[in-house]
Amino acid sequence: MKAVIVLSGGLDSTTCMGIAKEAGYDLYPITFHYEQRHEREVECARQIAEYYGVSKYHRVVNLSFFQQLGGSSLTDKTQMVQISGVTDQIPNTYVPARNMIFLSLATAYAEVIGAKRIYVGVSAVDFSGYPDCRPEFIESMTQTINLATKVGVTSEEKLSIETPIIQLSKADTIKIGVSLNVPYHLTTSCYLGGTAACGACDSCRLRMKGFQEAGVADPITYQK
Repeated sequence: MKAVIVLSGGLDSTTCMGIAKEAGYDLYPITFHYEQRHEREVECARQIAEYYGVSKYHRVVNLSFFQQLGGSSLTDKTQMVQISGVTDQIPNTYVPARNMIFLSLATAYAEVIGAKRIYVGVSAVDFSGYPDCRPEFIESMTQTINLATKVGVTSEEKLSIETPIIQLSKADTIKIGVSLNVPYHLTTSCYLGGTAACGACDSCRLRMKGFQEAGVADPITYQK
């Protein structure tokens, strides 16, 4: 059995790698280089694929057009990354249509290799308020990919987007990952991409809060 993993190099997607492996799937990770502020997460994804012994199946897809479109502090370096703590507002780190495009390309990879499962590490609990992390979006996207693909219209077994952590807190996600020996030391979460995480951006704050609540030491380095 094969599964495509949307692998960002971050904590959530790497946990999904561990969950898919535990479920018995052969792992086919796909990473997107979308001209984000830094390349650190892409390098982390490569190291994670190597850790799981699946580097030959790992695809890194260049999506430089995201920078041309702009609209996010992660793709437009003239914008400052919003560091204001987690709020009810959608922050400027939201990248328009990112997960919709990522899942479309992950679907293409799945169809090429004959996989019926696509794992993505979205969370509707501990997240930054992005609309493309909600269950409604995943349900709609699942219907769309099965309407738009050869495998979806000809196969009895439909394509499925697996979101095993979508209803989990960051702490519960980390607990599961630790039990599966997920290599959190190889992951990055910081929006700024330094060798040491900033500890101030939304993503760092959610990560630190998760490890603290899980009672587990975070293995990455933070700025003092």
